[in-house]
Amino acid sequence: MTIPQLSNDPGQQALYTLIQRSIANAGGWLGFDRFMALALYAPGMGYYANSLRKFGLSPESGSDFATAPEMSTHFGRTLAHQVAQALHVTGADEVWEFGAGSGALALQLLDSLGDNVKRYTIVDLSGSLRERQQDTLKAHAHKVQWVDALPEQLSGVVVGNEVLDAMPVQLLVRKGGVWHERGVVWHADTLQWDDRVTDLRPPVAIAGEHDYLTEMHTQAEAFVATLADRFKAGEAATGKGGAAFLIDYGFPEHEYFHPQRSMGTLMCHQLHKADSDPLVDVGRKDITAHVNFTGVALAAQDAGLNVLGYTSQAHFLINCGLLPPLVEAPLDEKSMAQKLITEHEMGELFKVVALGTTEWEPMGFAQGDRTHTL
Repeated sequence: MTIPQLSNDPGQQALYTLIQRSIANAGGWLGFDRFMALALYAPGMGYYANSLRKFGLSPESGSDFATAPEMSTHFGRTLAHQVAQALHVTGADEVWEFGAGSGALALQLLDSLGDNVKRYTIVDLSGSLRERQQDTLKAHAHKVQWVDALPEQLSGVVVGNEVLDAMPVQLLVRKGGVWHERGVVWHADTLQWDDRVTDLRPPVAIAGEHDYLTEMHTQAEAFVATLADRFKAGEAATGKGGAAFLIDYGFPEHEYFHPQRSMGTLMCHQLHKADSDPLVDVGRKDITAHVNFTGVALAAQDAGLNVLGYTSQAHFLINCGLLPPLVEAPLDEKSMAQKLITEHEMGELFKVVALGTTEWEPMGFAQGDRTHTL
């Protein structure tokens, strides 16, 4: 078989070769979760592992999307109030950030938290992003360290902004009343979809007989379970607890698997445009799926963590004190910060879930907690 010459980028060509070989080694069919893992994280080739720019406010910068910390420094400054409270409750002085992106959130948190944090650990698989983070965080170099995997035990506060949505998902599709797992094959020198009958099912029954596409978040739920194990080990060893704040776009289970959400939530992002075809321009665009927060919460509880709160990003940031500093802020600064909480921007689609080794009440959920909807 030949590899299509989609670009002059040798890294992208190498990624296509790797995917083709992986399909062949798997017997000619690769589950979408395994394809997504290669497309995003294959060392030096995947989207998050190559040197292409990802984060920025406009396509003119060569970026693909902007996250909340790039949009407004008030995001991290406000989140810092919650992190400070969590550090006090857990008795720890360390923050862990997963998928730190450009390093913007880490900088905002470190600038705001000061001596409350003695060590800030970034868990990131991307060498190119790590270089950018090191440059961004050079003023805090004495506090920051990088690792590419979780240690056997940890305590302190974990922060993950738009991390769960980039974890590989399985695709399930109901066709003619029969459930299939959707995977990828290499046919006629191109990547193509291929569906195979499966015993897998969504966690809830989908009403109706219509065709239906959705995602299974096995890896995100496994990540939460692993986090719980590490927290418990850290607490047993040090006596210090753990808490995690995970921020992402998504829904509770009854909304996620609504009968009318028949096309799923899988989406790609490139140059600030969205499309739904992850098999095109692989390695050059982000691939995401909305988060099933009920699945995350249940995985945490099953692993021994407490669900401390769940609410919209708007409620969370307002509860943590976003608004008072904006009163005297310049108009452009105020405008960008408002995007974090307005319903048609990030305020409602993005949610925050808090998990902890002990039961307590984080300030971010003082008003508008929706844990009862999970």
